[in-house]
Amino acid sequence: MFAMDSTRKFKLIIFLLSVQIISAQVPGKGRGFIGVKDQKSDYVEVDKVTAETLQGRLTTVFLPIIYIIVFAISLPLNGMAIWVFLFRTKKKHPAAIYMANLALSDLLFVIWIPLKIAYHFNGNDWIFGEALCKVLVGFFYANMYCSILFIACLSVQRYWAIAHPLSHQRKNNKIATGISIAIWVFIWLTTIPLYLYEQTAKIKDLGITTCHDVNIITDLENPFSDVKYPFFYFTFMWVFVFLIPTVVIIVAYICLLRTLGDSMMDENATKNRRKAVLLIITVLVTFLVCFVPSNIMLLIHYSLLKNGVMNNGYAFYIVTLCLASLNSCLDPLIYYYVSEDFRDNVKNTLLCRSSRTVERMRVSFSSMKYSKKSDVYTSSSGTTQTSTC
Repeated sequence: MFAMDSTRKFKLIIFLLSVQIISAQVPGKGRGFIGVKDQKSDYVEVDKVTAETLQGRLTTVFLPIIYIIVFAISLPLNGMAIWVFLFRTKKKHPAAIYMANLALSDLLFVIWIPLKIAYHFNGNDWIFGEALCKVLVGFFYANMYCSILFIACLSVQRYWAIAHPLSHQRKNNKIATGISIAIWVFIWLTTIPLYLYEQTAKIKDLGITTCHDVNIITDLENPFSDVKYPFFYFTFMWVFVFLIPTVVIIVAYICLLRTLGDSMMDENATKNRRKAVLLIITVLVTFLVCFVPSNIMLLIHYSLLKNGVMNNGYAFYIVTLCLASLNSCLDPLIYYYVSEDFRDNVKNTLLCRSSRTVERMRVSFSSMKYSKKSDVYTSSSGTTQTSTC
């Protein structure tokens, strides 16, 4: 028994030393946010280290700056992506269906980020009520899990398109639409538990109300009873919405590279191989930055929390959750590398070329010249066409 406890403590010490590299410059970082509920009131008492962390620059300066960057980049990029998929993409295909749903997921999350920014800039004081806190938390995790599932679908579809280029397009579109609907239903059902337990906590002495930052414990001798539902929930999501889709993505890309390697060494195969490598790199970066650290730390955090461990690397945990929001900025890069139509439509949109103008250019490009200087199209007959957004 003693040997088992010593081994566990040794592993915990090694882990905490790695966390200290990140948190060494800020006193108190690396502590878990555990609040003990006052039996005589609705307030929650936290220790000195937790209070310092809630008032420190990590949570009141660094995190909101990252969220501002995410909001400034993700909102226009995903807004444009949805515009392109809905109004500029004439030929629908499974990849476009998955990418449109992925962009919608990112946009639904991004529109709530201003509340998160205001919360952190306001000294981690949530003034918008319990209901909006649950909505913010629900959309945050829904976006992360939606992104993982739709990227997995895109990866499988990319392999299928290369391996079976003559498959029936209309049938594939119906399958992609059905899978997308199933993912949305699954995500909305699995995020319901996030709305069932209290997400806000009124912190005694600090005069603030936190949102999804303090885990309320009524009995420190038996903490598991208070965190068992979040622990089981995130364990379930870790296995079925992170681990399994990650394995599917890896297998899909291995099969994709193998299929491209077996194809004839022509110009088209070389182009497809280059696009596949760029896509794999983009997805790999997205997972390494956004999904792997956050999901691993979610599991570690609640595994330690259920045992009442106070010093559980909370600084690293909340930073990884913040980095998870960067996926909404990286997803448009996936659209760019997956779909040539998307790249062309984005370029035409930025150049203010209307759909009619683009179609005319495709049909009779040889008889028309486009002047960037005057922004007009001149045909061989001398007719001048203006280009408008």
